[in-house]
Amino acid sequence: MPIPPYQDIFVPLLNKAADGEIHTISELLDPLADHFQLTPEEREELLPSGKQAIFHNRLAWAKTYLAKALVIESVGRGKFRITERGKALHARGLKQITSQVLREYEEFREFSGGGDARDQAPNDTQVEKGVQTPEEILAKAYQNMRAQLAGLLIQNVMSCSPSFFENLVLDLLLAMGYGGSRREAATAVGRSSDGGIDGIINEDRLGLDAVYIQAKRWQGSVGSPVVRDFVGSLVGHSANKGVLITTSHFTSEAKQFAAKVPQKVVLIDGPKLAELMIDFGVGVQVEETYIHKRIDEGYFDGE
Repeated sequence: MPIPPYQDIFVPLLNKAADGEIHTISELLDPLADHFQLTPEEREELLPSGKQAIFHNRLAWAKTYLAKALVIESVGRGKFRITERGKALHARGLKQITSQVLREYEEFREFSGGGDARDQAPNDTQVEKGVQTPEEILAKAYQNMRAQLAGLLIQNVMSCSPSFFENLVLDLLLAMGYGGSRREAATAVGRSSDGGIDGIINEDRLGLDAVYIQAKRWQGSVGSPVVRDFVGSLVGHSANKGVLITTSHFTSEAKQFAAKVPQKVVLIDGPKLAELMIDFGVGVQVEETYIHKRIDEGYFDGE
């Protein structure tokens, strides 16, 4: 079954805690995943950040919400147990506990924004009705903004002149650590315009190896003939490494051909180009920075 919304974890988590024993999230992770009949793939599916499993994140937030309602209490680093309030809530035998139910408790209302429980109608903007955790919503918003920025970048790249595009590629490769100094890289890129090669750049600052480059603003998909010609150019220059950059997309046949040739050929399409420009700060600037922090449990170990 799909990974459950974190509000759907309230009841089974409370049921586990109802034995009065001390529990941890790590200890309950597999039993609750079994309860929801999650597949191995669903258990391992990560947040967009790639730093935590979605189910683990939702379970942790379910625990946080119950704790804010004083339904469970912390009894040490990562450890918790049910409270008398929690036992009373469990005794009600509710088949579903939502944030609306937890808003019956003043402490939870203060945590979630105040107001009387009766005044709080369901609202899609409030953590998407308990389906996604704040981290998921923040990550989703970030990915959406990043995708919009990537689209705008490609539009701007397509409207610039060929010479500007060559300089853009140079700026990107330098930002990624290729080419040594800009003077050295500028000399390398563009010094060879024959044989299907647009430029040559050092792989590292010591110049131990060279990478041959072809960068074109294609409108349509780039097929295997283009890649085949590029590989042929590498062979003609006795080169082993090449990067083929396009503002459009490579066909599956082009990708398959590049993967099977003995030369190391990296294909960078429009979306990947925009992604690299964002990651390495080329053609973009920082507008705002948000830092997501969490409790350092180790700091409180000595308490």
